[in-house]
Parts: sequence; C-alpha cells; structure tokens
Amino acid sequence: MLDGNEIRRRVPHRYPFLLLDRVLELEEGRAFGYKNVSANEAFFRGHFPEAPVMPGVLVIESLIQLVWVLFADSGAVRVRGIRRLKFRKPVVPGDRLELEVRVAASEGDERQVDAVARLDGKVAVEGRIIVELARTAAGSGAG
Repeated sequence: MLDGNEIRRRVPHRYPFLLLDRVLELEEGRAFGYKNVSANEAFFRGHFPEAPVMPGVLVIESLIQLVWVLFADSGAVRVRGIRRLKFRKPVVPGDRLELEVRVAASEGDERQVDAVARLDGKVAVEGRIIVELARTAAGSGAG
C-alpha cells in the first residue's frame, strides 16, 4: 500500500491538483487505489454549488495519476489519447472513488491502459488511456 507521501514521490502533482489518496495494490501492469471526495474540494465551489458534481475531467485526471504511479520507475508519462470514454454515474461529495488501471496493450514506449473508476463497486467512468513513457536515466524502462 502506498500512502500520500509515497504517491507524491511518484506523481509530480501537488495540492490542490493531487487527486489520488491511496494506492492499495500495485503490481506489474495493474494498480488499484482511491480518492476520497470531500465536500471541501475547491472544484465544487464552481461546479455546481447547489448540486455539486466532480468534473469528469478530474475523474479522468485521478485515473491518469494512478497511471503515473504504475509507471513511476519508467520515467515521465505523456498522455497521447483517451478512447471509448464513458461517464455512467456522477461523483459527488462523500463518495469514495475507487480507481483501477490495467495495461491492455504495449508496443515500444506506448501503453494502452484500461481505466475504471467505480462508486460502491459500480462503474462510474471507464475508458482506455493511451500513454507514452518518456524514459529517464533513472528509469528502469520496465512497465
């Protein structure tokens, strides 16, 4: 399990844009974690104060940050595209957003990652994230 400190070592984002609270499982080709969605999140002030909903782009960003954790030893992650994205349920204050990413295909430095965000085990958002691994001297290249 990775806590906030370990996540910050693997992901370049910081508050208020760090959207991943814990990583519960991390293995080759797969990661599972979560984001606790608080009513105090800054984005709720403008994304509908009377009926707050987490912006879909931030749910996607949460999944991308989990992809960063998955490939942390390979260097930086560059998002190249998102395919077959579906929004099925709104994410609201008090939700625990369960995040899972799994490598579906790999060719050279490109990885196609199936990404799912769930609420109480039910799919809220799903799609495929295409990333390029920008290898660094410190990166092992494994992914």
